[in-house]
Amino acid sequence: MHSSAVDPSIADPTVAQRQTPPASTGAASTRAPMRRTSSASASANPTKARRDDSPSQKPGRGDTVPLRPAFPPHVLSGLLVLVLVLQLLIAPHLPHEILRLFTTKQHWDATSPDASLDAPALYKAPPVCPKPAQKIEFAGTFNKDTERSMALAEQAKRVAAEFDFGLDAVNKAVREFIREMNEGLQKEGTELSQIPTYVTAVPNGTEKGLYMAVDLGGTNFRVCSIQLHGNTTFSLTQSKVAIPRELMVAQTAKELFSFLAKQIETFLKTHHGDHYAGHIKRRETGGITKDEEIFNLGFTFSFPVNQVGINKGLLMRWTKGFDIADAVGKDVCALLQEEIDALHLPVRVAALVNDTVGTLMARSYTSPGKTGTLLGAIFGTGTNGAYVEKLDKVTKLTQKKDAGEYDKSTGEMIVNTEWGSFDNSLRTLPNTPYDIELDEKSVNPGIQMFEKRVSGMFLGEILRLALVGLLKDPTFPLFRDENSAQNDVHSTTQIHDTSPIWKQWGIDTSFLSICAGDNSPGHRMIRQTLDKDYAISAVSAEDAEAVRAIAAAIGRRAARLSAVAIAAIVLETGRLESSSKGTATTEKEGIEPPRGEVEPTEDDVIDIGVDGSLVEFYPNFEEHIREALREIEGIGDQGEKRVRIGIAKDGSGVGAALIALVAGRVGVDSGA
Repeated sequence: MHSSAVDPSIADPTVAQRQTPPASTGAASTRAPMRRTSSASASANPTKARRDDSPSQKPGRGDTVPLRPAFPPHVLSGLLVLVLVLQLLIAPHLPHEILRLFTTKQHWDATSPDASLDAPALYKAPPVCPKPAQKIEFAGTFNKDTERSMALAEQAKRVAAEFDFGLDAVNKAVREFIREMNEGLQKEGTELSQIPTYVTAVPNGTEKGLYMAVDLGGTNFRVCSIQLHGNTTFSLTQSKVAIPRELMVAQTAKELFSFLAKQIETFLKTHHGDHYAGHIKRRETGGITKDEEIFNLGFTFSFPVNQVGINKGLLMRWTKGFDIADAVGKDVCALLQEEIDALHLPVRVAALVNDTVGTLMARSYTSPGKTGTLLGAIFGTGTNGAYVEKLDKVTKLTQKKDAGEYDKSTGEMIVNTEWGSFDNSLRTLPNTPYDIELDEKSVNPGIQMFEKRVSGMFLGEILRLALVGLLKDPTFPLFRDENSAQNDVHSTTQIHDTSPIWKQWGIDTSFLSICAGDNSPGHRMIRQTLDKDYAISAVSAEDAEAVRAIAAAIGRRAARLSAVAIAAIVLETGRLESSSKGTATTEKEGIEPPRGEVEPTEDDVIDIGVDGSLVEFYPNFEEHIREALREIEGIGDQGEKRVRIGIAKDGSGVGAALIALVAGRVGVDSGA
């Protein structure tokens, strides 16, 4: 109980001075009454407490000045309140053992009735509930993940394994490809068409001159002029115009081809006005236009034709929305030349061009070194290859009585393989249930079987069919969550009814490229793409990884199949043999023009030009091709190192102009 009397030590400052211990000694017992009295007084009357803290009279000279407390009482009161608040907030969260250190009363936990203060029992911490094990954050996700579904991973691995195309299968396919190549060179009507192009040499980069090219590849018409600088470089000028819908279904061929000729005229006036004006002036004055003043033009015509000469091809049928019955069976080069002549333009249609052949020509002109390019290949929406073959092996041309004219001096002929139809009989091509379904639902079942396993037009659909097949299996947990706790984003995965995954051709092949290149944590790019483009929301990390594994297997198989075609041509042409002389170029033998910096082993290089979105943008596509090349008998590690693969752009433009160059020389040499 506290006394109501005022403590003498407070009433008499002199006494306070004598009783206040030095600052270096403990003063808990001496100051305790002072704190209690100050606290009580302050709580009763804070104003009075503040007045009492300082003397009402100033001490005289002889008086002893009292020592003031180190902290004013109101500060001490505030600190005390702060400590109490902190104790209330923090103490419940401190471990039991730490709380014991700050408690003034000793608590003894008796373990038996015999325990007493004289013989206390040993302290034991009170029992607590076991702390649940924390979920481990799955590497690669942005949220806490549940335990991985082993069933999903194993099933994805099983499906991916269906697209394996191993060493034995690759070698067997190469042997079949070579057999079909030779068969196609001898006769018509074979699976591998092996079409002679009447182009008998490739450029070597030293060619100079100004040439033209036009490209009718679909709904657009492109006109180009290409200035060859003679040092493997060129300058390109071009214009493009849309084909009016009414001309795509015109009554006569003249309506379409006159429109094309007028676009050529407009291009000449715009980009080569002086040349065009000079030609018109000479014509009006009765002057003669020299051959060197006439543009040789390469005509890329991307519709089925029966080519019977370097600048002669009969239209077999229209595709891509065109339907002009009057043109079928006619020479498309002659149709264009007739309309050009009607406008008196200084242009000669010198060559009918296949864009794959153009890819070969464009690569050969721009590639380093003096060796001509062996093969031009396209791995994009479609796939095809054109290569340089020995002329005496193309017996279906050399023994044909009504064959068109061609230059025999080089001893070679560029052949358009049309390898999309390789092995339509499925002797060696892989054939999964997804390949079968794709072919059955295609517009051309039973043909283009190689293309349907390699090209960008079909790879996305193969992936879609594989995923849909898994979604139909109730035991396969793809895009399925019983509750949100099973998903690392804590939301149930949903496939919307409008998702393109339910529609034929719903998945674009570009998605396979995204899958192959996505190394982000938790495959974030795949998940975002499935959500944004394919209406599949809250995709889990396991879902994304399963999709990625299947997509990677499809892409890798396409690359290994591509290697089959490349390897077969390298082996069939004998380019790995020491006696091989390489590809004939437009220059005579013995001329070795400078082509820039090349490796010392340039003579051993087998140059291959490629174009297309797959080989250009699909991650590691070339690496997968090279992996397969090393596994092929007759090539191996050493042969693969000699193969140089380079991008060849604009085969329908630059390549067409280069074919026009070759065709023009043939015309001059033959006196045509």
